[in-house]
Amino acid sequence: MKIAIGSDHGGYELKNLIKEHLLNKKLEVVDFGTESTDSCDYADYAQGVAEAVAKGDYARGILICGTGIGISIAANKVPGIRCALVGDCFSAKATTEHNDSNVLALGGRVVGPGLALEIVDIWLSATFQGGRHQKRIDKITDIESKYYK
Repeated sequence: MKIAIGSDHGGYELKNLIKEHLLNKKLEVVDFGTESTDSCDYADYAQGVAEAVAKGDYARGILICGTGIGISIAANKVPGIRCALVGDCFSAKATTEHNDSNVLALGGRVVGPGLALEIVDIWLSATFQGGRHQKRIDKITDIESKYYK
């Protein structure tokens, strides 16, 4: 599985930990930045990762900022992206199984490293259930197509 990962300064340290974790699992990970804890804008990294996932170049994306809020909002502006801000294991599984999320957002100042790695593993290993959930995804796509022409 090919995974795009990115963060702003607030998520930089957690991003590096997650990237190392995924590489140790023999997954292909491409880092879209940032490369330091110097202040930067989360929207720049959200856009890069989200566009790469939306184009199909990557199966999934992971984004981290201080809270995960700003970076998830920015990612969700890209058509085709269903970015979920997750802070617990139940939601990590549900957002894949029910929402077919293709980008995961985490808060580097909110979620501890152990929990973050567990969330990532659960999110990546879960499978979209389709069925009754597919019609809901289709409705999201319909809303998106109304505003993005």
